[in-house]
Amino acid sequence: QVQLVESGGGLVQAGGSLRLSCAASGRTFSSYNMCWFRLAPGKEREFVAAIRWLGRTTDYADSVKGRFTISRDNAKNTVYLQMNNLKPEDTAVYYCAAEGRSYSDYVRREPNEYQYWGQGTQVTVSS
Repeated sequence: QVQLVESGGGLVQAGGSLRLSCAASGRTFSSYNMCWFRLAPGKEREFVAAIRWLGRTTDYADSVKGRFTISRDNAKNTVYLQMNNLKPEDTAVYYCAAEGRSYSDYVRREPNEYQYWGQGTQVTVSS
């Protein structure tokens, strides 16, 4: 069982930066692929970024590539999402998720591949 708690959201002007954190409980965090999703009003849940359990493989949605960076510190049981050059269309509730399969070979984009979810943190970007 893994519990995930996101933090770091807030209100920022367009062009600004935020760093989201996702703290995980449980001894198996370091074996799980991790992902960030977001949900904006009136839209479907959207894949943002994923990172493999070792941290050497990452994947990004085209909409955030070059602006967002996902990373992890397995010693601290934490995954991060550094968001730079934020745009109003990045406004959403951001969720971190853990795949739940240990030592998975591939990072995945589908929400139903992720077993554990945090409660979300709101990011609002003003124009």
